[in-house]
Amino acid sequence: MNRRVAIAVLSLCLLGVSMWSAGPVLAEEKVYVNGIDANYPPFTFIDASGKPDGLDIKAVEWIAKEMGFKVRHQPTDWAAIIPTLQAKKIDFIASGMSVTPERQEKVDFTIPYHKTVMVLVARKDSTLTVEEAMAEGRKMGVQRGTSEAKWIEDNLLKEGKKFELRHYDSAPLAMEDIVNGRLDTAAVSLTSAQEAMEKGLPLKVLGPYGQPDDITAYAVRKGDTELLNLLNEGLKRLMATPYWEELKQKYGVK
Repeated sequence: MNRRVAIAVLSLCLLGVSMWSAGPVLAEEKVYVNGIDANYPPFTFIDASGKPDGLDIKAVEWIAKEMGFKVRHQPTDWAAIIPTLQAKKIDFIASGMSVTPERQEKVDFTIPYHKTVMVLVARKDSTLTVEEAMAEGRKMGVQRGTSEAKWIEDNLLKEGKKFELRHYDSAPLAMEDIVNGRLDTAAVSLTSAQEAMEKGLPLKVLGPYGQPDDITAYAVRKGDTELLNLLNEGLKRLMATPYWEELKQKYGVK
């Protein structure tokens, strides 16, 4: 073998090594970051071992596997979760988010996957009615940055109801303050109320307070049609499987 042939063979060998090395990089799965409320059971929460859990966590993980991408769940302050999405610090929101006209102006939503019924809860021994809970001197809790917080402010307080509305970082914290005697009631989803009662909190559901049922979906940045289509297709496939019913039963979501 002369020198020129030897150099040519060596170049081909190096090219082959280079292409082999690049293979795994080219095949690497896309990683999307899901922004979540870390204390919104049964949709999203952090379990006793410190890992994200809940209906939306397991659903998104199934979708990621089915659609060929990876997902990382990032606990995020709920009141700032949409600005965090817009700032590209997270890629989407799968955390029991309600679809509202105000949010539709800022994000694009997937197909809905759940309907949320909003109710007032009180201590188990309370004799209050829904109407009495809105009287002057009463204290109602709500999670800040939520559709229920805005609806109550726009449709109850502005219409002349005299109760005091207190904002909390999460719905479970508001319900705990009912038990502690700091609140008379809290506005939460029926699913969250049932979850809290199943965990032993001495609460009861007083009933709806007037807010229409919420439609729940995933949110992506405005114009991110690639991810929107990916999540939509994944949701359609998931909801057509027996696993979807198993998840809803496991997490008590009807």
